This record gives sequence, C-alpha cells and structure tokens, in this order.
Amino acid sequence: MIDLKQLQKNFSLFEKKLKTKNVKSSLLEELSKLFGELKLAKQNFEEAQAIQNQKSKLVGQYMKDKKDVTAIKEEIAKNKVKLVTLQNKMREADELLNKLALGIPNLPDDNVPIGDDESHNILIKEVLERPSFNFKPREHWELSEDNGWIDFERGVKLAKSRFSVLSGVAAKLERALISYMLDFNTKHGFKEVSVPLLVNSDTMQGTGQLPKFEDDLFKIEDENLYLIPTAEVPLTNLFRDEILKYSDLPIKLTASTACFRKEAGSGGRDVRGLIRQHQFQKVELVAISTPEKSDEIFEQMVTCASDLLTSLKLPHRIMQLCTGDLGFSAAKTVDLEVWLPGQDCYREISSISNTRDFQARRAKIRFKDGKKNNMVHTLNGSSLAVGRTLLAIMENNQQEDGTIKIPDVLKGYLD
Repeated sequence: MIDLKQLQKNFSLFEKKLKTKNVKSSLLEELSKLFGELKLAKQNFEEAQAIQNQKSKLVGQYMKDKKDVTAIKEEIAKNKVKLVTLQNKMREADELLNKLALGIPNLPDDNVPIGDDESHNILIKEVLERPSFNFKPREHWELSEDNGWIDFERGVKLAKSRFSVLSGVAAKLERALISYMLDFNTKHGFKEVSVPLLVNSDTMQGTGQLPKFEDDLFKIEDENLYLIPTAEVPLTNLFRDEILKYSDLPIKLTASTACFRKEAGSGGRDVRGLIRQHQFQKVELVAISTPEKSDEIFEQMVTCASDLLTSLKLPHRIMQLCTGDLGFSAAKTVDLEVWLPGQDCYREISSISNTRDFQARRAKIRFKDGKKNNMVHTLNGSSLAVGRTLLAIMENNQQEDGTIKIPDVLKGYLD
C-alpha cells in the first residue's frame, strides 16, 4: 500500500509517477476528492471537539461562581451528539480512502524507464549463445507427441482447458527440476520452506492480490480461503503483523509449490502448450530486508535466477521492465526471458521484483531499529517457472530424430 501521508504531502509527484503505470486519471481524481473530504471531516470534528472542551471547562467555572449551568449543559449534550456524527463521518471518509488506496499500485522507482508496455522494456544483457540446428526446430507440444511426455487432451478431460498431465520422463524431469532448483537456491543462501497452498483473504491482501485481482484467483466456496497464485503470497505473509529484529534481517526464503491462476485477463493468449496454465509448478525466491540492503539483495536474486538458467545451459536475456509493464506491487522489476527455438522467440521464465515497503505496509511487517519501528522491504522472484523450464529444455535440447537430451546437472536427480 502506498504511504497515504506522503501521497497527501506530495500529491502532484505521486500523480505523475502513478500515471506512468497507466493509472487512470479518474481514479486519482477520486483519491484527491477523498483526501479533501477526510481533511474537512477532521477539521469539523476538531473544531467541535475544541468547543466541547471549552464548554466543559466553563461548567466547572460556572459551578465555582455559583452560576446556573442548565443551559450550558444542554449545549454540551447537543454538541456531544454532533461530535458522534462528525466522528462517524470522519471514520467513513477514512475507510473509503483506505479502501480506494488498496487498489492503487506501487510507485515505480526513479530509475525505472518510462514506457507504456513491454515494447518499451530495455535489454540489459544476453546470456549464452542460442543453439543452432541443421533442421527446423519444433515446438514443445510437437516434441511431446513424439516422446509421450505431456498429455493435453487428458488434462482437459480431468479438469478443463489449460490443464495438462505429465508422464514418464517428463514427470520425473519436473520432479528433478524442482529438487535441483531448491538445492541450487539453498546453496545461494535461501532457506527452504514448505507452505500451505490455501491462504485466507488477509494473506492475499497483504501481498496485493486482493482486492484488485480477485477475478484471477480460485476461491474455495463457503470458505475464506483461496488457492495461491504464487508462493510469494504465503512466504511474504509468514511475517504479517510482526516486528522483526534488525539482527535477523535479511531473511531469504525459497519454496516449491503448485500455483493456481484463472488467467482471467489473458484474452486467449498462449492457449497451446505449457506457457499459460491454470495450474503449474514454480520455485519461488522471497526476501525480507532492511531498506538499505534491498537493492543489493535484488541483484543477488537476479544473479541467482540467471546462474540457474546458465547451469541448465539455457540461453536467456535479462530485461529491465518499463513503468507501464510493472506489476501492481512492484517498484522495480527485471524479467529473465528464456530462448525458445521452436517458437523462435524469448519468453518470460522469471520475474524478480523489489516492492520496497508497499507490501510491508499492507501486511504490517516491520523491524525494530533501536527504539524505532520501520517498514521492511520485501522482494520476490521466480526461480523458475518449472513448466516453462521443462519446455525450454525440450526445445533447446531437441535432436533431429525428435529425442531430447537431458542437461548434465539433472542426470543425478533422475537416477
């Protein structure tokens, strides 16, 4: 959640930055209107409170001077009723402001390039050379038919479209990838954690999924529980409503979970293959940091994900996202895009974000520095989307006869 006090002090600056994230002017105008209403409600309440205090003091003075206090007590009683009404108006204005603020995205960092969409993202660097083939490389769903790895039709039969079934080597390879990624991350200082796949609405609100993205979540009927869209949600909220010790920071965590997304806004994109599924496996990185360390940890997380791809010998590039392509909670994001020769393009496989204190303010995650409590910074990133890693291995390691070579680092996990 954005800092409402700072927003009120620097509204024009915040407005300018939020517009670069494609926030509608009407929403900002409504926010400004609510600030005005709250300010007026507070002013009216404080004025009535001052009058009440003044008249209450006069009662004592009147009694001391043996004056009739009947009239002034009636005035105090009437003003008390007015105070209750004004206090309710102030509370209502404050609640409306906070409700609206929950739908306002995080401010982009000053060094994030300004742009409307992914076409304005900036290439940081390319890692590893793309493979060359003496035949036309095929896409992973074609390779799957030859090898019997992924059954899309039975996934639809069991559930609906955008579900799939892995079998044989593919199922083993998925398990191997998860184990390898977790081992890789723990060697880089991330503690492995196993978390629930179902979380409550407070948890979803803490990381920014609610209320804005409720349509993209799978909710359990008649329960205050949702299937997680990413392990970032439970991992970050482990510390909701807590005050951490300065000496315990940074906290670096990794977890493997199934993830569930309705993909309500995908508009029919990537309907074939494993790119955009309703259920998929992902290994996640999350960090809780002091503000002064968060940029350093951000770079560590980007390096960790890139080195992981490199160890699998998967060519990829690192992209700096522009303001218009940033996620709701992100102040800064770097995407890692893996090369898919069958599709002849790069596709996102990891997204590393620094949310600064945006999620911490929503989830009330603080740390004690001396006698003062401060908001932590939270960071998250994919390491990696397992299904997309699997298809990248398939397309980059395909042979002319349709067979697929297994990366050397995974062979020990398949024995």
